[in-house]
Amino acid sequence: MAGKNATNTHNRPVELKVREDVRVLIDRAAKALGKTRSDFMIDAARRAAEDALLDQTLVQAEPDSYKHYLAELDQPPSGEGFERLMNAPKPWQLMLSARGIADAEAGRTLLDQSAGK
Repeated sequence: MAGKNATNTHNRPVELKVREDVRVLIDRAAKALGKTRSDFMIDAARRAAEDALLDQTLVQAEPDSYKHYLAELDQPPSGEGFERLMNAPKPWQLMLSARGIADAEAGRTLLDQSAGK
């Protein structure tokens, strides 16, 4: 016996039981994205399903290609971009230089005091 959704298979209902706090969270997120609860949950479930399946995907390579790939990974990083990254000022260095020498002196004093000097 065919139901009323038999010809429209992409609209089959899925029933879920969720805690109230989870439903409220889902509703808030759906509203933030301008989606209905159903659309939000379907999109999230589809993405999670695709990710789960992609994590299970086996990638095969010829032995020589695989050896070449591993050899490339074993090489130390190099190039202009890498050099620029390594020479860029670190956020904590910028912070210290912005505070100046007075803060550095105060920090040394605190360290000395905590060390019992």
